[in-house]
This record gives sequence, structure tokens and C-alpha cells, in this order.
Amino acid sequence: MNSVITLTTDFGAGDAYVAVMKGVILSTNPEANIVDITHSVEPQNVYQAAFILGYTYRYFPKKTVHVAIVDPGVGSERRGVILKTPSALFVAPDNGILSYVIDELSSTEDLTAQYSKDQDLVTLGKGFEAVAITEPRFWRQPVSTTFHGRDIFAPVAAALSLDISPYELGEKITSLQVFPIPKPLVDYQGNLTGTVLYVDHFGNLITNIKKSDLPGKDILIEAAGRLIQGITNYYAEGEELMAIIGSSSYLEISLKNGSAADFLNMRTGDEVKVIPQEED
Repeated sequence: MNSVITLTTDFGAGDAYVAVMKGVILSTNPEANIVDITHSVEPQNVYQAAFILGYTYRYFPKKTVHVAIVDPGVGSERRGVILKTPSALFVAPDNGILSYVIDELSSTEDLTAQYSKDQDLVTLGKGFEAVAITEPRFWRQPVSTTFHGRDIFAPVAAALSLDISPYELGEKITSLQVFPIPKPLVDYQGNLTGTVLYVDHFGNLITNIKKSDLPGKDILIEAAGRLIQGITNYYAEGEELMAIIGSSSYLEISLKNGSAADFLNMRTGDEVKVIPQEED
């Protein structure tokens, strides 16, 4: 069966870990179409992986199996889980890596999810199904305490790609671990403050400010003490430092022919402010 399986990890490209996972998958489903989303997530950076997965999964065919492994808790009592939605299946540790997927689907689709008071747990409602991976007969034995990607997540993903039901792979659960999605805030002066969610390969600073959040076209963007006038339509239009709505529909800070992250010395979590200008 020629199913699509994607991989998102922090394993890097210099070691054999990714190849080993692919070998395990292909041993179960030789016809699987394996797509690398990225293996360059910063080590143990669950937040970065969650953002990347939440942005990319929507572009894949229905029934794609998305495997996301950034797993500081490997070998501990943290659960491995399967999340089933109307459009895809996700296989991951239960550590918040599915936060953006759940947030987006529950806000843009006809799916429901109820967050706990501290927003560290979500109870899944209509449209979501979840399973704790508990059935060892599908795992690769013996199971390493340091490489669940090879021994649990890869064979489970392969089984799902062969249309084996998630409920054959584990026990139904109704809640998952999540982390609060950082949202831009508006202060008493009407200024919008967001944060950098991700720094891409080009050094573009991708913020959590969406196009729909902007207070208009006549704005200043402040980043690391530098002011940028308005929004540039495309990269080549800018002269030096610019603000642009990127392909992810989020506000980006970019530097023509250079890295905005290096130029501004900014990283994930740093603030970006949007200041509305009074019309003459």
C-alpha cells in the first residue's frame, strides 16, 4: 500500500537514526512513501517541532501518517500516542508536540477540544480520536529505552499506513498534554506585541502575529530596537530589513540577502511589536 508517512525529528542529518527509522517502516510496508519534513529541529525543542508540524501537515493528502519525535522524556513514563483527525493520523510522544495541530483544527474546523485551566491538558471532543500506544506485539523487540522512534513509533506508523486501526495498537484516551499557544497581546496604547516562534534556514524571524491580527496597513514594526515601516509585499521588493507576511500567513522579519536573526541578534521567544500609526 503506497501510503504517505512524514517524519519530523531533532535527529539531524549526520547520524543514522533517521535511516534506521525508515528501514523499520519499509520492512513493514515496502510501498510506503516516506517524506522528511525536517530533522533539523533544535535538540529537545518540542515547541519548535510543534510549530513546524502544525504548519506543514495541512499540505499533505488525507490519511497521511505524521510521525513527530522530539522526545526529551524518552524512556520515562510519558505515553506514546496516536491522534486521529478527519484529515490525518499523528504518531508522537505525549509531550505537547501536537499542540499546534489541535489548536488549529479546533479553531478552524468543526472539531472540538476543551482546555484545562492551566492549558496544559486538552480534553478531546468531536472530530478527534486518541489512543495511547500500549500494544507491544506491533513494536520492534527488544525496545530500547533511548530510541522509541525506531522500536515503537516507526513500526506503529507503518502499521497505520497499512490501515490497521489505531484501536488495535493501544487503548482509547480522551485527553493529551499540550502547552499554551503564545498569542499576540494588545496593550492599552493599541500596540500589538508578539513573539518569534521560529527562525528558518534563511534567518527569517517568523512571529506569532497573523495577517488578520494587524491593526491596518499604516504600521511600524519594532524588532530589537529597529523600526520597520509597513509591510513589504515580497522579498525582492525590500531594500534591507523588512516585514512581510510569509507563506505561513504569519508576520516575518527578513533581511534582503542576509539573515535577520543574525543581523538583529534575535532568537525564538524574542518580542516583536506592531505599532499603529495615526492617519493624517
